[in-house]
Amino acid sequence: MSSINLKRTLSLVMSGLLLGLFFGSGIASAKAVMPDFVELAKRLKPAVVNISTSKTITPSRMFQRPSPFGQDPFDDFFNRFFENNRRPHTQRSLGTGFIISDDGYIITNNHVVDGADEIKVKLYDGREFKGVVKGADEKLDIALVKITTKEHVPVAPLGDSDKLQVGEWVMAIGNPFGLEATVTAGIVSAKGRVIGSGPYDDYIQTDASINPGNSGGPLFNAEGQVVGINTAIIAGGQGIGFAIPINMAKAIIPQLQEKGKVTRGRLGVMIQPLTEDLAKSFGVKGEKGALVSEVIAGSPAEKAGLKVGDIIVTYDGKQLGEFNELPRLVASTPVGSKVKLDIIRDGKHKEVTVTIDKLQETAAEASGAIKRMLGMTVQELTPELATRMQLSVTKGVVVTEVAPAGAAVDAGIQPGDVIQEVNGSKISTLDEYDKALASVKKNGLLRILLKRGTSSLFVAVRVS
Repeated sequence: MSSINLKRTLSLVMSGLLLGLFFGSGIASAKAVMPDFVELAKRLKPAVVNISTSKTITPSRMFQRPSPFGQDPFDDFFNRFFENNRRPHTQRSLGTGFIISDDGYIITNNHVVDGADEIKVKLYDGREFKGVVKGADEKLDIALVKITTKEHVPVAPLGDSDKLQVGEWVMAIGNPFGLEATVTAGIVSAKGRVIGSGPYDDYIQTDASINPGNSGGPLFNAEGQVVGINTAIIAGGQGIGFAIPINMAKAIIPQLQEKGKVTRGRLGVMIQPLTEDLAKSFGVKGEKGALVSEVIAGSPAEKAGLKVGDIIVTYDGKQLGEFNELPRLVASTPVGSKVKLDIIRDGKHKEVTVTIDKLQETAAEASGAIKRMLGMTVQELTPELATRMQLSVTKGVVVTEVAPAGAAVDAGIQPGDVIQEVNGSKISTLDEYDKALASVKKNGLLRILLKRGTSSLFVAVRVS
């Protein structure tokens, strides 16, 4: 072999060795961080449950137009003709959940079990149990379901979603389209996504396949810990799913267990993003923080001396990135806690200590339980709606639907009735209606003044 060929051969060999070492180490490295999905699936599927629900749905009644001659004969014929289509029917749905304690507590989405008449929980090994909702939070779309069993149940370990990083491997287990124990995998595509579903949006975005039926199921990290609750998808999108960070759930689980609902903290400010131009106008470098645009009178913020134009930079030692991080942090703070804020005022940093108090429910939220007991749907009356419905009044709240079972139908309330007073309080808007209902206690009595056609009448409704 010539010296030239020998050199060329040695060069090729060395190149091959180097390439082998380079790619070989790359492959070894990739294998080192690649989760063992087979092992994870075997270990974690038993802790994931199938949740099936059923509830009775009653189609809206046909609206009966007021007539000086009583019931319109055409309306009567029309209603009888379509009577079969208006009969109550059972709606069934499927979702997913995961067991978080050996005494049978299960986490799922609130929308999976909300309004259900019956909840069935099926374990991976085929055992079935009756589920009972022990607590729910509509704002975060989280529900706590309980099953009763003396037998062993597998538990899904909870991780730390704050440590999750974009690009990490994650695995979802659920029941998409009723296909039990389906395993999908992908990566964390983004964190802190705001999709407009509520005031505390902070979603994990993943490309692990999520479909209807996955709702309420766990999103696991490579260590087999739950880091998210699969909740939402973008209609028509592919590889775009959203999960609630598990740390948000862990913060409210004790309250759901003890009280069945969540009490949130309140600071008492209105805020807006600190844009680049606004930051410059305030003499602030960068654009991180929450700009205070209003301080609510009598709030913890006012008592602590916060002012309009203050820029909140840190909350309880946590640096604010986007301004909408602040409501989430405040909401998860226990009532009565003293929290230090780092603010910028007149271009200078200042530390303020604020005592967080309780966020009060709105009238609409507080009246929700009463509305469910009443069993009727209402709408705020407008002159246009009054004309379309041929009503004799233009102010109030009109009844648009009455359930076949409930306090409203028992009291004789009908679609088309206009609510003008509740317990002596004048009702012109939905807000006034909500406030009136919010003041009523369970097992209380409602005195409602109705306008029906050209006549007025009182009805007494007992809420039990």
